[in-house]
Parts: sequence; C-alpha cells; structure tokens
Amino acid sequence: MAGFSDQATGVAGLRVVPHPAVMLVVDIGGSLLVDDGSGSQRRGSMVAGLAPVGAAGHGSQDFECLQVRLSPVVAHAVLGSCGELGGTVVALEDLWGREAERIQERLREAVTWADRFAIAEAALARRKETGRAVDPEVGFAWGQLVASRGRVRVDRLAAEAGWSRKRLWSRFQSQIGLTPKRAARLVRFDHAARLLAAGHSAATVAADSGFADQSHLHRDVVEFAGMTPAAMAVTPFLAVDDVAWPDALSAARA
Repeated sequence: MAGFSDQATGVAGLRVVPHPAVMLVVDIGGSLLVDDGSGSQRRGSMVAGLAPVGAAGHGSQDFECLQVRLSPVVAHAVLGSCGELGGTVVALEDLWGREAERIQERLREAVTWADRFAIAEAALARRKETGRAVDPEVGFAWGQLVASRGRVRVDRLAAEAGWSRKRLWSRFQSQIGLTPKRAARLVRFDHAARLLAAGHSAATVAADSGFADQSHLHRDVVEFAGMTPAAMAVTPFLAVDDVAWPDALSAARA
C-alpha cells in the first residue's frame, strides 16, 4: 500500500495504467473523483478490477488517499469474487457497506501514515480471514503466471494443477476476473510497461517480454493502456509508481 497527498505527488489527474492487481483506493481528503473509463464519474473510495481501461483519478489541493494493490487471489477473499468486478470501477461501499465508511473515518482521524497503514492492514486481514479463498489450483495458476511474467501456456498450467483446460479456464475467470490467457497478457504488459518507463527501447522490450515483435507489443500496450509504447514510456503514473512502489520497477529492470 502507499499514501498520496495533494497535487505535489503528481497523482491527481492521472490516467491509471493497468496493473496485475486489484486496486483499492480509500479517499481520505474527501476530494477524490474517479473517471471509470466509460464516461461516468464517481466520488469517494473506489475499487478497480483487473485492467480497467481509461480510468483516471482527479483531486484538489486537499487531496489525500491510501492506495492498496491486492493480488486477485487475496482480493477474492477481501472484496468478494473478482469475476464480478471484471475491469470495472465500483464504489467501496457497494462491496463493504457501512464498514467502508467506518474505515474511512478511522483513516481520516489517524495522525500519521504509519497509523493509517496499520488500520488498513488490520481491516484487510480481518476480511481475508473471514472471506472465501480461491481454489488452490486457481491460486497456483495465478502464481505461475506472475512468476513466469505471463510466459507459460494454459495447457501446462492445467496439467500441473491437475485440472482439464476447460475447468481451469472457467474457474480462473470466475474467481480472478480474467481468462488465464488475458491474465497472462496483462502480466506480460505490466513487465513491458515498466521496462519502457525505465528507458529501454521498444524493440528490446518486445524481445525481453516475450512479444513476437514490436507490432504485438504496440497492440497490447494500446489495448490495455489506450496509448502507444512511446507515450507509455513517459506516462506520469509510472513515475509515481517508481516512488510509491520502487521494488516493483526494480524487479522489472532485473
């Protein structure tokens, strides 16, 4: 998780770059406005499913929020089935009811970010303990996709999980929110996006990330992020990522 405050962070008014995680954003300052990518705007705390295309956040100078990135395996228990979320953006209260308001108030009353992180972590842990876990086979498949950076075949995943391809495809989509194939593409895209942000050429990124050629890289970047690889390389959202989650970018460069 990471905390953001006022426009000095550069986070307000930025298009969201899809990431292989479900994103939970708790509005602390009371000025968060989210464009969900479909033309609709929502205020308050939000949850974005995997790969929301065109989503963007806006805030005023009193902008403050706490952002949590959840593996869809964890999000399934914490938020409910990611299959129902898909790539949409929904209000946190639609998923947590009155509890969302109570947690938001506690975060606003907290004096330090360390206190806010502790409050959020405890709330997530409670819901994870009482929530419904994904099938072990689905969790295994997601872990393999992430570990291989999206470069493992679905047939192999099914065989190693001990399921048929059809069963893995169905259960994975219902619990994670994407088909295994699209999830693999999202993980591969994420790796490529971070390499582009680190200054690598599109040709190098395509080869390193497992794309057949630059045209395939271009296609996936446009599809997932709505921008070209050249624009992706300088997007402010990834610059913010480098500060908020430096380990993620370091891993991509390795």
